[in-house]
Amino acid sequence: MKSAAFRMLCRFLIASMFAMSFQPALAGVIGTDQAVAATSAQAGRAALISTLSRSDVASQLQAQGVDPEAAKARVASMTDQEVTTLAGQIESLPAGAHVSGLAIAAVVVVVALLVWYLWK
Repeated sequence: MKSAAFRMLCRFLIASMFAMSFQPALAGVIGTDQAVAATSAQAGRAALISTLSRSDVASQLQAQGVDPEAAKARVASMTDQEVTTLAGQIESLPAGAHVSGLAIAAVVVVVALLVWYLWK
């Protein structure tokens, strides 16, 4: 009795093995540029969302009539290339006010005149 059930189970398993489709596993090597691009896109997306989370940026967005949460949702839906481009543009912007060469020259002249006045 036990051997008949065992043979029936084996036949069922063999038939089910033939019924399944066998597909070979396909693996490929990921290039360094693909890995770096994915990492930089994730980092850029996180940087953009953290920038939008700042209170001064959120207040400026609201002043322009844009909901900060909607802006974050749009950043989340951007492609990796768009995120990388936008993050690069933000990183290239100056952090403070732009100081011209004329302003620097004026400060140097004023300091030189003060030193000369105080020396005499």
